[in-house]
Order: sequence, then structure tokens, then C-alpha cells
Amino acid sequence: MTSELTYRGRFAPSPTGPLHFGSLVAAVGSYLDARHHHGKWLVRIEDLDSPRCIKGAAENILSTLDAYGLHWDEEIIFQSHRTSAYQEAFRLLNENGMTYPCACSRKEIADSVLRLGCEFIYPGTCRDGLPRGKAARAWRIRVNEAHISFTDKSQGNISQDLATEVGDFVVLRADGLFAYQLAVVVDDAFQGITDVVRGADLLFSTPRQIYLQRLLGLKTPSYMHLPVAVNTQGEKLSKQTLALPVNISDSAANLYKVLMFLRQNPPVEIKRGTNSQILDWGIDNWQPGSITCHHLQVAE
Repeated sequence: MTSELTYRGRFAPSPTGPLHFGSLVAAVGSYLDARHHHGKWLVRIEDLDSPRCIKGAAENILSTLDAYGLHWDEEIIFQSHRTSAYQEAFRLLNENGMTYPCACSRKEIADSVLRLGCEFIYPGTCRDGLPRGKAARAWRIRVNEAHISFTDKSQGNISQDLATEVGDFVVLRADGLFAYQLAVVVDDAFQGITDVVRGADLLFSTPRQIYLQRLLGLKTPSYMHLPVAVNTQGEKLSKQTLALPVNISDSAANLYKVLMFLRQNPPVEIKRGTNSQILDWGIDNWQPGSITCHHLQVAE
């Protein structure tokens, strides 16, 4: 268990739009876990995927967090400012023979990949060299026979065979941007993150991140994946599903709803409290064991 003196958690939103209820759940869950353990709570803006970022969204997210009483402890870092760190990690992986160039287009991959449930598995088309006359587009990591297991504090024991369930995955994209999987590993290590609390939509990305941590000689944090808030159609709340942004004027009510969503059973009377009072109750009474192990949960 992480020592209360060393706990360092984080909330790492992508600035693709304003905070909605689903992202507020991740923010509050990570905040409560950090504060309950008397730890630090950091905020990182994951704006690496610049084509998807919306101008002004980062500032909007930060002002909303502040208005909700979710105050961070250290300087905010932006992934867009950390390209050199990702380049260094990529260099180390490349020097150790763990990466290779891939010439496959999206269509070629779609036509040739294997599929396991809803997961696509890259079949290793370029693993032993680029096809004749083809130029490199992306770079992939060799997973070899990596079997990754970890215990998630909410979802239980998770196990994944990367070779048969994922395949060699991209670390440098065809558009020249470093992939999320590499960037998040480098950034968590840089910020000294000991505990990651985030949505369960990222649960099955975690073995890839643990694999990269091992290759780069980095510590693996503890993980807790919270249920993902979905609408009544079972769709994850997001910009694409037209999720409404959370309002500052409804902050106390929304914080109470988050505590209910996370099965914390807050007393009805704190509905009338201030943001600070509601968060303080959540910190003092934080019970992560009460959180459902279901990956998805309808936001009421």
C-alpha cells in the first residue's frame, strides 16, 4: 500500500472540450483518493494529440476544476511541451531493438488485422522488415511474449497477453506525434505518480503501459479504474455523444451526484453544503471498496 507520505496522484484530461459529468467523476475520484491518503494531487493537460484539441478548452477545464474546489498542488504540465522527453524514451527503446517501422496504412491494417472481441490485433506485417517498395509510416513496439498481470484496486485482477490480445502497438504515429501509451508512461514517471485513478475505458491500455514501464526501467504505479459514465443508450459520455458540460452554478449538486455515482452514500443533508464541505465529507469518508467493479455505469 502506498505510504500516505509519498502518495502522488493526478488528473490528466485531454482538452477536446469542456468537462462533462464523466470527466468530473475521474477528477473527483482521483482527488478524493489523493486527499484521503494525505497525498499530492496534480493536473496534467494531455494535449499531445493536437488535431483533436480545441482552442481554449484547457483553460476552461482548469477554471472549472478551480470553481469546483478541486485545487492542484504543483505546476501544471502540458504534453505539448514535452516532446523531447518522449523522443528520449523512443531513442532508448529503439537502441534496445524494441521498435520497428511500419508501412501499413489504416485500410491495410483494417483489411488484415485479427480481431478478438472488440479489440484489433496487429498481425506483425512489418515486424521482420518493410515490404518491398514501402516507406515507413509509424513505429511499433515489439511485444514478443509479454504476459502482463496486475491487481486493480477497483476492478480486481487483470491479465493480458499482449502478443495474442493486442499485438505490436504504435508508439510513434504516422503523423509524427508520439502515441498516448508512450507519453503517459513518461509523464507519470516524470511527475513521480504513485497512484493512478482514472476511468475504466483505459483499463485494457494499462498492460501496454506497464510493459513500456518495464522496458524503460520505470516504476509501475498502483491503478484504480473507476466505472465509466454512460448515457441511457450505453454510450460513454463524451464530446462525440454530445455530453453536456458541467455547470459551475450546479457544482455542489454535481459533486453530490459524483459521490452517489461512486457508491459513497453521502448523507442527503450535505447536498445543501458548499463545495468544500461536500469534498471534505468525501475525503473523510472515502471508501474505494464500495465502488462497483462494473466497467460501465449509467449517469443518472
